[in-house]
Amino acid sequence: MSHNFKVIHQEKYTRARRGKITTPHGEFTTPTFIPVGTQATVKTLTPQDITKCNADIILGNSYHLYLRPGHKIIEEMGGLHRFMNWYGPILTDSGGFQVFSLGLFRKVFSNGVRFKSHIDGTDHQFSPKKSIEIQEALGADIIMAFDECISYPSPYKHTLTSTELTTKWARSCKEAYRNKNQSLFGIVQGGMFKDLRERSANDIVSLNFDGYAIGGLSVGEPKELMYEMLEFTLPFIPCDKPRYIMGLGEPEDILRAVVHGADMFDCVIPTRNARNGGLFTHNGKIAITNSCYIKDDRPIDPLCDCYTCQNYSRAYLRHLFISREILALRLNTIHNIFFFTRLMEKTREAIEMDKLSDFIDNFEYINNTKKIYQK
Repeated sequence: MSHNFKVIHQEKYTRARRGKITTPHGEFTTPTFIPVGTQATVKTLTPQDITKCNADIILGNSYHLYLRPGHKIIEEMGGLHRFMNWYGPILTDSGGFQVFSLGLFRKVFSNGVRFKSHIDGTDHQFSPKKSIEIQEALGADIIMAFDECISYPSPYKHTLTSTELTTKWARSCKEAYRNKNQSLFGIVQGGMFKDLRERSANDIVSLNFDGYAIGGLSVGEPKELMYEMLEFTLPFIPCDKPRYIMGLGEPEDILRAVVHGADMFDCVIPTRNARNGGLFTHNGKIAITNSCYIKDDRPIDPLCDCYTCQNYSRAYLRHLFISREILALRLNTIHNIFFFTRLMEKTREAIEMDKLSDFIDNFEYINNTKKIYQK
């Protein structure tokens, strides 16, 4: 096992904990938000921008990097860290979700998935062994087991078959896994059925991975159902291993998961919102395109000290966005990523002081969206 996970502080009044993960490319503290760098770039940002936004770890995508430029090319170029000039920790996902959501004419077999590329329609096949091969070539610090993703809603019988397949593939990933400089995480599935979630968690945990992810959430189900599955599943994951919730990205959702003991999160929400003019503030989200900002000389968020808020007004950012200037996307993304990393910093501080519930209750963003924590 290449990484070392340590719980630094267990909060007294919730299941939240502050932790630290050590990787070959440095440490990061948890709970943490992982910016998504799908194609070896966090869209519009340089690695220096990411560092200044206080992000310690980023995510790359096996499916996309396999198709373009190709994992073997990246390996020849010295691995993903050197290729993109980011020398902090990197997590790569297995490609399972992308094969499900982007792969055309997908056909699932017991030993993998056949699909057509969303780029040019060429035929490809992913298997657990192939996914591990790609991720080992990329050289990420944390890699994920190949799982089968299903849509919502899915009937029980189909979900059962898929859950069993995910466990079978997880075993195959463990057998194919060779590079012990990388940490391999297993993924818990089970759809929206508690008995299948419990079964999947127990099966995946029995394989003794370096960490565990909960997948198959935020796929279109109602939020209350997502919370129910999340809160039901988390206790089955060992306390001495990192717990990673895949694809969770709304601030209120992240905080609720933290309360129940989750450690790691990733989502395209901050970057995608930024490119569409949606900006996160302590008072809620704003749309910078609104005409009320034409003469607004204030920063996006007066409480934020990111580069964008220190130097630019809402009026200027609106002008850039309306004018379709590329700089708008970059400045917006800097702010949103900083907002998320600062949120996690404040969350870790609150856990350390055993005051997480007070922090959440007093967080204006939550008060202006919905209440997510009940004493």
